Amino acid sequence: MSKTTNKLNLFVSNEAGLKQFGRVFANIIQQGDIILLTGNLGLGKTTLARAIIRCLFKDENLEVPSPTFALVQPYQIAHHHIIHCDFYRIKHNLEIEELGLFDDENAILLIEWAQNAPQIANLANWEISLSMGKT
Repeated sequence: MSKTTNKLNLFVSNEAGLKQFGRVFANIIQQGDIILLTGNLGLGKTTLARAIIRCLFKDENLEVPSPTFALVQPYQIAHHHIIHCDFYRIKHNLEIEELGLFDDENAILLIEWAQNAPQIANLANWEISLSMGKT
């Protein structure tokens, strides 16, 4: 089933601004949202995901490792279940299916390098495209 996708183009000029956006954005997403993070290497997809996760957990010191090698990093506390993914190394659709990302319909999915899995674009609530920019 297709969802309405809210598309945001985020022009990254500094890390502090990216983190601030993440904290604000965390307050508008809902359980079950699928958030796609796209953009070139080094633009801040992981920084943004960390800011969102830390805000949702109300813990600025929460360790939020990059899921680049693990592919999936789950977080669970109280009413928040977040699955932080990185599709940088994904090559085939079957690899995504095997991850079981959609088993919990209430989990918030934060997917970095979502452009490597275009087949999930129609499932997303949010698509945030990061690019270099000026303030």
